[in-house]
Amino acid sequence: MADTKRFEGYGVVVTGAARGIGAAVARRLAEEGARVLVTDVDPPEAEKTATALREQGLAAEALACDVGDLASVEAAVAHAVHAFGSLDVLVNCAASCTPDTPLFEDGPDDAWARDLDITLTGTYRCCRAALPHLAASGRGAVVNIGSVNALQDFGNHAYSAAKAGLVSLTRTMAAHVAARGVRVNLVVPGTVRTSAWEGRDDELEAMRALYPLGRVGEPADIAAAVAFLASRDAAWVTGTSLTVDGGVTAVNTGFLTATRQNRDA
Repeated sequence: MADTKRFEGYGVVVTGAARGIGAAVARRLAEEGARVLVTDVDPPEAEKTATALREQGLAAEALACDVGDLASVEAAVAHAVHAFGSLDVLVNCAASCTPDTPLFEDGPDDAWARDLDITLTGTYRCCRAALPHLAASGRGAVVNIGSVNALQDFGNHAYSAAKAGLVSLTRTMAAHVAARGVRVNLVVPGTVRTSAWEGRDDELEAMRALYPLGRVGEPADIAAAVAFLASRDAAWVTGTSLTVDGGVTAVNTGFLTATRQNRDA
């Protein structure tokens, strides 16, 4: 459990918070004193996450929210403001990632549209709904969850394009809302051990060699970065993308390995 209480009295909404990174973010902010609304398109799982937090004496509620539906988003924001008295932090974790087809030209329009709508436009919807309340709080902060897919080719064309769009949206929104006292930042995770990798332990183990720090990420690694950017410790930070990826985008491990093997031959 976090030792500090940087979010005492804060009202927080986390999207895509039923499991994985979103659940870890909800936990971290609640541990630091926040009242957290755990939102997700999977209401039973969202309730499980919120219940687990409450059982530890933390302040959490769950609510169904589909970031692809404006009415659902507005209802979640209104619920948080009513329940907590304010909305101080919005963390956009919800995303959609459709596997690529073997041939690029076979990719269906509906899969492309869904990934962009949930991952990029969904974040846009949530920011629009939350902004007046974040501005009113006097300490409002938005933290978006991006991906190293925005920086390099790790597959998943539509998801990657949407995450790249979040980099731009974070930057431009930060500039537009700075005068209203709201900060907007982005965390860029590398591979994180979540339910998306369930049953693929061999792949995760193989990836360890590609990460200079010798392991893939854990949801708590990303939650720690989110907590920093959402807190007053980052009071002079806005419009930035914080890469939390174990060094995978800093070093071409495969290239270095190949060249070293060639020298040693």
